[in-house]
Parts: sequence; C-alpha cells; structure tokens
Amino acid sequence: MRKFKTTILVALLSIISFHLKAQEPGLNIRVVGKGQPIVLIPGLTCSGEVWDSTIEALDANFEYHIITLPGFAGNEPLADHEGKYLAKMKDEVVKYIQKEKLKKPIIIGHSLGGFLALNIGIQNPDLPSKLVIVDALPFMTGVMMPGMTAEEAKPMAKSMKTQVVASASQPVEGRKAYQRQMLTSMINDPAQIEIATQWAIDSDQETVGESMYEMYTTDIRGELGKIKVPTLVLGAWVAYKSFGSTRESTLKLYTDQYANLKGVKVDMTDIGNHFIMWDDPEFFQNWLKKFL
Repeated sequence: MRKFKTTILVALLSIISFHLKAQEPGLNIRVVGKGQPIVLIPGLTCSGEVWDSTIEALDANFEYHIITLPGFAGNEPLADHEGKYLAKMKDEVVKYIQKEKLKKPIIIGHSLGGFLALNIGIQNPDLPSKLVIVDALPFMTGVMMPGMTAEEAKPMAKSMKTQVVASASQPVEGRKAYQRQMLTSMINDPAQIEIATQWAIDSDQETVGESMYEMYTTDIRGELGKIKVPTLVLGAWVAYKSFGSTRESTLKLYTDQYANLKGVKVDMTDIGNHFIMWDDPEFFQNWLKKFL
C-alpha cells in the first residue's frame, strides 16, 4: 500500500513539477517534490530520467533537482566547451544551487556526475551536506592503467576523443549496434539498454568526446581531503569477473583511490553493473535510505 501511495504521489508531483533551463550553458533541471534538497547528476550521455525509479522509491519528503547536462540525451550542447566542459558544468551546478538558495543539498552523481559531485565537494566544501558517488572514481585511468599519470594519459585520451567525434558521421543503426554492445557490460535489463542507447545516439558526440578526454586526463585523488562532508561511494565489480576481478580486489581499487577522503564509506553491489540504480535497486535504495 505504501509503495502504491508513493507511486501516485510521485506521478502527481511529476505533473506539477517545473523545468528550469539556464540560457548558458544549458543545464536542464526538473524539480520534483518538497523538502530537503537533493541534486541528482547523471553520467555520460544520460538523461536525468535515469533517476526516476530512485525518486519513486525514496520518501516524498525530499525536493529533487534532476539535471540533464548540455550535449547529453538531446539537450542542446554548449557553443564552446573545448578543454573546459567539466569545469563549466561544476561551476554551473554550483551557481544553480546558490541561485535557488538550496540549503545544504545532498548531491548524488553517477559516473561522470559522480566525478562532478566530487569536484563540487573539493572546491565548495561548505556547500553540500552529503555526497553519494555512484560508480565513479577520482582518476579513472589510474584503475585501467595503474601507474599512468594524467599527463601520460593525454595521447590515449586524445585518440579516444577523435574516434568518438568521428562516429557522429556513421550510420545511425551502426552507432546503435555499437552502443548496445558497449552497454551490455554496464546494464542488465535489455529494455534499459535500449533507453540508454537512445540517449547516447541523441547526445552530441563532440561533447561526449571532450567529456571523456577530460575525465581520463584529470586526477583529483590528491584533493579529496578537501571534502568535509559525509561521502558514500557505491561501486560495481561483477562485469569484470571474467577478467579476474573479485569483490575484494575491486573494493581495494576503490578504497585505494579514495584513500585521501577521511571517513568515506565504500561498498560494492554483487549483482549490478555500472548503472547500479537500475541493476540493483534494492542495494542502492537501501543504502540511500540509511545514508540520507
């Protein structure tokens, strides 16, 4: 009965929710509910709709600020983002929080969104009340290629960016097939793979390429100590089981990356892939209810 009532409430709130869209750089923000503010930032190419099932499952006494970043999932890209997309997004999310006078919001970010949340916590330590980081790392390349520095990663990242940008000229069906293949290791449910595939196809590939380049060439591990609020990190490991990864080895990779963040809580889903909120909602939602 409670689940039914919550579903009806969220549906009603969605009808009366409003959209705010900044003229520059183009954050698309949907606001649902009333109460303690929660800012939700999705990952690479994703729409803010990726959080809808999470919002439905949580208590209704929160005010959810659901972001879709410019250039992703059909949202208009920035006119100028070269070399500064992530910095601009961090600044614009902060400006939005300040403009709307959101008092000590909880910031939840997935993947690229989690990386942005960490940067907000580093550079604005008094702004949030808590951070929830969903399968994101302060230096992604450091896990993929241990020992490589951010500077050394630039040639590899530049090549990756060039390939992503060039893919925009390829036939749509071929791009969809490639995205589906990529997402099978990130999402369990075929229907949700299709949703995420369409978001990727609707994304601006220059924005995607630039975002990936900046993620792979930015190392913020040494700055994590500037974060002063409780932080929860949830990671995934089962997709890498065939490569020899175990829960213990992946947990160690995460805890090592977050070693400079005092008091951080790190846990692993045992059934979910990268989109933990979709693949293992019980694990994800239970952690949120306990942590928030």
